[in-house]
Amino acid sequence: MEIIISSNTSKPIYEQITSQIKAMIMSGELRTGDPIPSMRALAKSIHVSVITVQKAYEDLQRDGFIETTVGRGSFVSAQNKNFYQEEQQRQAEEHLQEAAGIARASGIPLSKLVELLTMFYQEEE
Repeated sequence: MEIIISSNTSKPIYEQITSQIKAMIMSGELRTGDPIPSMRALAKSIHVSVITVQKAYEDLQRDGFIETTVGRGSFVSAQNKNFYQEEQQRQAEEHLQEAAGIARASGIPLSKLVELLTMFYQEEE
């Protein structure tokens, strides 16, 4: 599992770890039951503190992406498709909120924004 940490972002390191592991799970790169590295192993491989990785794993566990068993390690949780769809919808909402803010600040009318979204959405179909 490859995690890339960027120092050129305001996003905290634990959030970078969390978002990359979530992306791997949602894309199918990591599947239900797959093991993820121990906190110590991941911390060592990406040169961060174990506490940083622990925070990321706690967030992943809280959000239902991984399960941790003492003595066995951490594994990708069994999740239903609704859970993943909700997470993807949340991510889409964040991007749409950002796009709406840019449009407002730039004076782009809502009708143009809706037109653009419709165009991009239909490209995928």
